[in-house]
Amino acid sequence: MIMVRAIVRPEKVDAVLAALMEAGFPSVTKFDVFGRGKQRGVKIGEVTYDELPKEMLLSVVKDEDKDFVVETIMKAARTESKGAFGDGKIFVSPVDEAYTVSSGVKEL
Repeated sequence: MIMVRAIVRPEKVDAVLAALMEAGFPSVTKFDVFGRGKQRGVKIGEVTYDELPKEMLLSVVKDEDKDFVVETIMKAARTESKGAFGDGKIFVSPVDEAYTVSSGVKEL
């Protein structure tokens, strides 16, 4: 199993969630995060905003679905056809084990 963590613009979250749902991947955990990427924040006049609001989406998928899920997120999260600074980042990592809390069953 693979965990896909996507950090996206808040205004793109609904589009990403809808795309994942339509693609057959409804299981997502979402929470607010703040930070900055390579652009080092945004400077407006004399004020620099270095902690920008973003949303993090977590989803655990089968290994064979990883590329499809990553591509689905990228397409839905881009602000322009080629993307723009601040569109976000996707992190992919292996999941060694997962358990269902209510039953205690180990997932495969």
